[in-house]
Amino acid sequence: MSGVVIYLPQGTAGAGGEPHGDAVTLRLGPGEVARFGRGSATSPVELRLEDEAISRLAGEIRVTDDHWQLSNLSTTQSYLVENPEGAGEYLRVPPRRAGAPIPFEFSRVVLPTRRNATVAFQVFAPDHVYLDPDGLGDQWGSRTVTAYSLDETALYFLVLVALCEPRLRDESPVAVPTTPEIVERLKGHPACGRLTARAVSSHIDYLADEKMRISTPTDYGPRREARRNGKRETVVGLVLRFGLVREEHLALLPPRPGTGAQERKTAR
Repeated sequence: MSGVVIYLPQGTAGAGGEPHGDAVTLRLGPGEVARFGRGSATSPVELRLEDEAISRLAGEIRVTDDHWQLSNLSTTQSYLVENPEGAGEYLRVPPRRAGAPIPFEFSRVVLPTRRNATVAFQVFAPDHVYLDPDGLGDQWGSRTVTAYSLDETALYFLVLVALCEPRLRDESPVAVPTTPEIVERLKGHPACGRLTARAVSSHIDYLADEKMRISTPTDYGPRREARRNGKRETVVGLVLRFGLVREEHLALLPPRPGTGAQERKTAR
């Protein structure tokens, strides 16, 4: 299993003890734990959440082989775990609940505050395991798992289809859409009205690092944008070679501007 990716947006956390710092991304493997809260010298945390209503040690995330667990260490506050890709689906984790299993592949952990806004961070779950489509087979043999486990109902898959669209339509044999182009392309979809460039980049990183398991060096400075473009092109090339995104998946995207008029003109 590839483990869990936790993403804390910019302005929510302070990495290294600095309040309201840059966005934080953590990767945890099976058996690893990340704690969250305001933190202190005696209660260090990996995810620092800056709000006076949040406990110094508010909770922890523990990764297993095929899911992750949330422990609520608060004595008074319940936490919500939302499925951003579901129809309002969520779990409530009550105070002092230890090891609550979270079934969602993509989750938003929400903590209450005394302000009008809540504090939240995102968790991308381990790859889900599916049964062999040919049946259970030899029950005493080793389990068959999916090489590339993709949920076609997930938002990251929609981003992936938008990345692949030009090549699937034979419009561009080389270029891969940029992040702003993906945001613009998906803005007409009901689930993407509030989709941001930062969220698109997170989905692409998740696809490359966790779903496709593409190894890329960590570069900073002028080479960073080139590395991002290379990652996108590698993802698109891989999924198209293996047929993970196909022409029929284009129906998941919102209609392109002017498509209807062009189709009527062609029909004449």
